[in-house]
Amino acid sequence: QVQLVESGGGLVQAGDSLRVSCAASGRTFSSHFMGWFRQAPGKEREFVAVINRNGDSTHYADSAKGRFTISRDNAKNTVYLQMNSLKPEDTAVYYCAAGLFFSTDADEYAYWGQGTQVTVSS
Repeated sequence: QVQLVESGGGLVQAGDSLRVSCAASGRTFSSHFMGWFRQAPGKEREFVAVINRNGDSTHYADSAKGRFTISRDNAKNTVYLQMNSLKPEDTAVYYCAAGLFFSTDADEYAYWGQGTQVTVSS
């Protein structure tokens, strides 16, 4: 059983930065790969970033590469997504997910948070 809670979303202007966080239940956090996904109204959920168990390997969607940074602090049972140079098209609900594979596929993740809204105005 893994419980995830996202926080840190909000309303920002294009070009601004924002960091969203995901706090996890502590028992097996370090045993899981952690991913960030997002979903805009009327669109399918899409991959954003993933990080491995010890945090030394990451992978990003093309839309996030160079602007977003995923990181984790296993001592705090928390994963982060630092978002810089935000664009209106980044507007979405951002979800944290935990799974057993280093994957860009949402189907590979068994546990999900409730999501946090990020809105970028132009």
